[in-house]
Amino acid sequence: MVDADLRMRIKEMMVKNLMLQITTDQIADDAPLFGPEGIGLDSIDALELAVGLEKNFGVSVPNSEVATKVMRSVNTIHDYIIEKRGDAAQPQAAK
Repeated sequence: MVDADLRMRIKEMMVKNLMLQITTDQIADDAPLFGPEGIGLDSIDALELAVGLEKNFGVSVPNSEVATKVMRSVNTIHDYIIEKRGDAAQPQAAK
């Protein structure tokens, strides 16, 4: 999957699952997701986002410490998905 496509899928999932009142075009890849300088997500959105990541991309966010690092921006979510999919592919490559 091309990186831009994955970023778009992340944004589409966010807009749909979080019922955001903005479009995918209004979410910059490096924009903060939480706080006043970002798109304004809150703790409930963080839970929904974690569920969406598992449901749509097959990656789980095991705890709040990981969530704080992963859910900073679309780019950090993208990198986490790539990293986790890479980890999942490792044992299969060894066979």
